[in-house]
Amino acid sequence: MVVEALKTQNGPVLITGHTGFKGSLYERLNLGELFPSTIGDVRDIDALSDCFTICKPSVVVHMAAQPLVLRSYNEPLETFEVNVLGTANVLRTAFETPSVKIVLVVTTDKVYRNDESGKRFKESDPLAGKDPYSASKVGAEAVCAAWQQISKVSGGPKVIVARAGNVIGGGDFAADRIIPDIIRGILHNHPIVVRSPNSTRPWQHVLDPLAGYLLFLEKTLLGETSVNALNFGPFETSLEVKRILEISEDIFGPEVSFVLQDNQIGKEAKALELDSNLAMEELSWTPHWTQEEAIADTFNWWSSVIKGEESAFESCIRDIDEVLVQRK
Repeated sequence: MVVEALKTQNGPVLITGHTGFKGSLYERLNLGELFPSTIGDVRDIDALSDCFTICKPSVVVHMAAQPLVLRSYNEPLETFEVNVLGTANVLRTAFETPSVKIVLVVTTDKVYRNDESGKRFKESDPLAGKDPYSASKVGAEAVCAAWQQISKVSGGPKVIVARAGNVIGGGDFAADRIIPDIIRGILHNHPIVVRSPNSTRPWQHVLDPLAGYLLFLEKTLLGETSVNALNFGPFETSLEVKRILEISEDIFGPEVSFVLQDNQIGKEAKALELDSNLAMEELSWTPHWTQEEAIADTFNWWSSVIKGEESAFESCIRDIDEVLVQRK
């Protein structure tokens, strides 16, 4: 469990998963000096209760998860424990904490039943997981639906769900992700093994869905939307993995080399498309970056940091300022 408390005009905001990718610069930017934080395990209900008691949050954003598809094959039980039981623990604790008004649970675009046809998934489409990771996230969605019913029947915080596409951005160094793999290859001067170069994903800069989460919370708290789940992904057609390779070559030149494989057949989805029109209609949310811009910005972030032209903090602030200016 990783828990961080922020404060807004509505009261404290408790965020789980703040040292995962969406918070992957937590240590690099020394954010622990700015905000109170607890490192623990969302499977530990007592530790969660202690955090909620200390923080007394008004808003909870639950992002803590085991997020890697390939790891889920090796650690299926851990994946289900963290993603399903962990979500149930967070919601149970939130409902036992009188200060909590709303809980946003972040899942994934991979919860949809995928027949590999390339259709754009809408919020109303059926959910079904194939691999342990996607199945565990469908389980987390079922947990959310149960607590939404509890709230409706017995009262309690509002529970909403955000489903994001494949997020990228400077600072992510997780295993088995294409951009971190490319950066590791550059840093250690070795060829990058690329799985399934023809697979498509809805790539998006991490700040785009994060802005969407905040808008979703705001509009829900103000009573300006009543939807329970929203997709956050790029508006254009998903790009193939090999397009990322081409953009990396444009930016890094001979520093990158690739070994193409397609040996993960059956383990990962080949095609993913996400329909985010409802988020635009309900929240007036649109992505700041196109997919190609998000990919190029991510590689430029790493290039600047690796060369010492900017610190990680400066690069992050620059990206955040760019998004904030566009959304004013």
